[in-house]
Amino acid sequence: MTGHVTHAKLPSIDDADANRLIASLDNPLAFGHPIKYLRLIETHISWIILTGDYAYKIKKPVDFGFLDFSTLEKRHFYCAEELRLNRRFAPEIYLELVEIRGSETSPRLHGSGEVIEYAIKMLEFPQQCLLSAHATNHDLNDELIDAIATTVAKMHAASDRADPASDFGSAVVAARWSEENMVHIAQAIGTEFLPNSYFQLKRWYQENNHLLTSIDARKRDGFVRECHGDLHLGNMALIQDRVILFDCIEFNPQLRWIDTISEVAFVAMDLQARGYPEYCWRFINQYLAISSEYAGVKLLRYYFIYRALVRAKVAALRIQQQDRESKTCQSHLKPALDYIELARLWADNHRAGMIIMHGLSGSGKSTIAAKLVEALGAIQVRSDVVRKHLFDLDAAEQTDSALDQGIYTEEATELTYRRLQDIAQTIIDADFTVILDATFLQQSRRRQMLETQTSAACKRVIINCEAPVEELRKRILAREDDPSEANLQVLEQQLLTSQPIDTRDKALAEVFNIGSDGISPQQIQQIRELLVN
Repeated sequence: MTGHVTHAKLPSIDDADANRLIASLDNPLAFGHPIKYLRLIETHISWIILTGDYAYKIKKPVDFGFLDFSTLEKRHFYCAEELRLNRRFAPEIYLELVEIRGSETSPRLHGSGEVIEYAIKMLEFPQQCLLSAHATNHDLNDELIDAIATTVAKMHAASDRADPASDFGSAVVAARWSEENMVHIAQAIGTEFLPNSYFQLKRWYQENNHLLTSIDARKRDGFVRECHGDLHLGNMALIQDRVILFDCIEFNPQLRWIDTISEVAFVAMDLQARGYPEYCWRFINQYLAISSEYAGVKLLRYYFIYRALVRAKVAALRIQQQDRESKTCQSHLKPALDYIELARLWADNHRAGMIIMHGLSGSGKSTIAAKLVEALGAIQVRSDVVRKHLFDLDAAEQTDSALDQGIYTEEATELTYRRLQDIAQTIIDADFTVILDATFLQQSRRRQMLETQTSAACKRVIINCEAPVEELRKRILAREDDPSEANLQVLEQQLLTSQPIDTRDKALAEVFNIGSDGISPQQIQQIRELLVN
């Protein structure tokens, strides 16, 4: 039984045939299956017709230079590409390529006659499933952010690497897109309305031209891959408790074959732009912990700024379509200006610092470090996770290694701390704060880290976590699915061999003590002040 048909307002377009086709599809008989309703969603490049059970996406006959759907042949090709590419993430949503036959005034899907258009048939899901809707409704939570990070990291790990001979992801291409953003923003907003932030960002690009070398090095190292390309919360959905990615870029391979850290920066930027700066940092940290892709941090700021300015450009182009007089209206300018300001914030916010967590197993180091990550905007590097990665193990995988055996030999521990030091140096040199999450019970380990030579000047802080021994034992016994394999035997060994913080430690770093009750907002603020003063 056909449900009620909702008439949508038809778009105003120049192509009369396309206009007639979309109008004629406002007819339940055109689809060949029961229709619950007909609703139209329009973007600048597509129409999406919702029917209740299925959605049909039809590409507009447009040519924007970077995107060309101007002929039926091209639309056929890019529909097939969209279907192929998105099935990598969402085979349950992207169902088939459908031929629309007949005429513009009497079209039929799977009908007879000449093919007049193509559509991608997708499984329809409620718009409330979109993660952008979850953000608007304040339904984001820690578990959902962690699920996004896991999904993105697994997708990147499975993605093909770019041919080194191609120009995909190269410094030349990255610089060109960045320059185009700045040019288009200025043209759309008008020079007289550009904020000081815009000119500060132009200077930032000039002063950080050296990062282009790192972009090419990343490509040589295999980190330019066939990614999603347009990965923000509006292109993710929570369906049956799974994060599903969809609507990747099919129309321009240069925008899809990118550095994985550029895609990470896009998600992080979108979270912060939507008012979730703490989840921006949680996502970054979860992704890095899963992928062990800490080398990419050196380009995180570059790509965060790039992604914010892409959004500023899109918002600015909407302004350009309005009357010139409306540019004086702050409400029209605000979306573009907000993204420009977010980019400037990241360009100017120099966060270089080192925080060393110190304490016995079970003292709350990792919990406190995770809270500092979100409050300060920092990158946590946990020794238990790094150790597992060195042995190609998942973070939560248990090896049942005995003391001084398996992955806990003295040699393995030495490799782990050396790796921690290398990662710390990379993060600080990229002008971010690193939180080194290990026991650091031996003076030699603390000195090794505190004396790390970095290109950026940074404050060093030791956070000493303390708890009664009986409380430590209870916490260790209660652990589940934790990267740490410390047991009661390990704790007893630590109690016998740990070396307390001494005057030399205090000469190298500020020391901050935290008890078993955890960290308070006041203490977080005090640590923030220690890092900046």
